[in-house]
Amino acid sequence: MRLQLESIRKVYDGKVAVDDLSLEVLEGVIYGIIGPNGAGKTTTIRMIMNITIPDSGQILIDDAPLSQDFKNRVGYLPEERGLYKKMTLVEVVQYMAEMKGKSPHYVRDHIDYWLELMNLQEYKSRKVEELSKGMQQKLQFITTILHEPDLIILDELFSGLDPLNIELIKNVILDLKRDGKTILFSTHVMEQAEKLCDYICMISSGRKVIDGKLSEVKAKFGKNSVQIDMDGNGAFVSSLPGVRNVTEFNNYVELDMDEGANVSEILKTVANRVKVRRFEIVEPSLYDIFIDVARIDPSEYNRAEEGEAHV
Repeated sequence: MRLQLESIRKVYDGKVAVDDLSLEVLEGVIYGIIGPNGAGKTTTIRMIMNITIPDSGQILIDDAPLSQDFKNRVGYLPEERGLYKKMTLVEVVQYMAEMKGKSPHYVRDHIDYWLELMNLQEYKSRKVEELSKGMQQKLQFITTILHEPDLIILDELFSGLDPLNIELIKNVILDLKRDGKTILFSTHVMEQAEKLCDYICMISSGRKVIDGKLSEVKAKFGKNSVQIDMDGNGAFVSSLPGVRNVTEFNNYVELDMDEGANVSEILKTVANRVKVRRFEIVEPSLYDIFIDVARIDPSEYNRAEEGEAHV
C-alpha cells in the first residue's frame, strides 16, 4: 500500500498545527515521522486516518482518495492508548479483530502465536485492568496487527516500554516489513528512527524540515566528525587545520571537521604528539542533523519533549 500526502494543512483556533506538508510512503518500507512533541506528528497521523479532516491538500492511498474500506486495510495504534478495561485479554483481541472483519475461527488460529511472542500467554484470562502498562501496550500492538493490515500506523509506539520490550517490538516490525507490510510510525526519539527507518520526514512547528531516504539524509546533512581517546594533553587539537570545533567529554574529545578536511592527516598529527587509544569517524545522528537544519537550540527541543501537549 502506497501513501501520499499532498500539501496538507490544518489549523486549530488560529494555530497552524500542520503547514503545507507533503510526503510519500512507498509500499513495503518503514517510514518515520520524527520531531519533538508538538511538532504536528499526531495531527498528521489523525488526518491520514480520516479522524481529522485537512483544511487543504489531499491524502491518497494507491493514487486514490481515502475510501470507506480504507480503515480495514490499516492497523492503527494511536498515541492515546485505549482498551476495554473490564474485558479479558483474549476478549479484547477477539473483539478488535472481528471489528476488522476477521472471523472468530481466524482469531482462535492466530491469537496464541501472538500472545506467546509478546510474552502474554499466561495472562490471557486476566482482565485488561489487571495488566501492567507495558503489557497493555503490547496487547494493543497485537490488536493493531492481528488482522494482517497492508499499512501499519504507529503513533509513539515505544513510549513507556522498557528496553527489552522495545527490542522485542522492533524485531516484530522488521519481520512485518520483510513480509511486505508498509509501516509508518511517529516518534520524538531520533535513535528509534535511526535503527528502524528506511525513510524519514523531520517536522518542526508543523512544517517539513527534511525528508528522504535515511542514508541519503545522513550523507547530505551529516557533519564530518571524529572521536579521539588519547593519553596526554590534547588541547592542541583545536588549532589543527580543518578542525572547526572541539567538544570535550570525560574520556575523549569529538572534533567537528570542515568539509573536505583530511582526516588521515589529523590522525597522523595527533598520533605523533600523544598516544591514541581510539580514533573513530562518527556517523552523524538524526538528532544533530535536526538541531542543525531546523536551526533550533537543543534546549528548545528538550523543553518540547518535557511538555504535555501533543499535536
